[in-house]
Amino acid sequence: MQSLPPFVSHCVELLAPHGAVRVRRMFGGHGLYVADVFVALIADDRLYMKVDDRSRAAFERAGCEPFAYSRRDRGAVTLGYWSAPEAALDSPNAMAPWARLALAAALRAQAAQRPARVARSKPTARTPHATQRRPAAAKAAKARAPKARG
Repeated sequence: MQSLPPFVSHCVELLAPHGAVRVRRMFGGHGLYVADVFVALIADDRLYMKVDDRSRAAFERAGCEPFAYSRRDRGAVTLGYWSAPEAALDSPNAMAPWARLALAAALRAQAAQRPARVARSKPTARTPHATQRRPAAAKAAKARAPKARG
């Protein structure tokens, strides 16, 4: 396995108390997963943590900034990630409340996506939608029905 840049290794150490940390190279930076949940990204040697409507205010009060990048077709694009407070980078203990906020936001985002994925799933032969007819079952029911004598 290829060795990680020093800042990435440091961020892994900061997040390690919250679960197994996995690093994945992406978009010229690194994505950090804690217990297989995407909680942070590193771009230009800066750590950005997952936020949502419930946690954003804490990051704003700490003077953090949103992760943003530019696209030619859309201009500046911001995602749900904000920089970690500078003081949080000092130790795992200092990072702990911020890591908990990021993990909670990531889990809420994951939970919100789950029902949408299920609703969009296509029916299969084993799990048909309620409105889908099952020709084989209909034929079997018809075969079992008593025949009219006449």
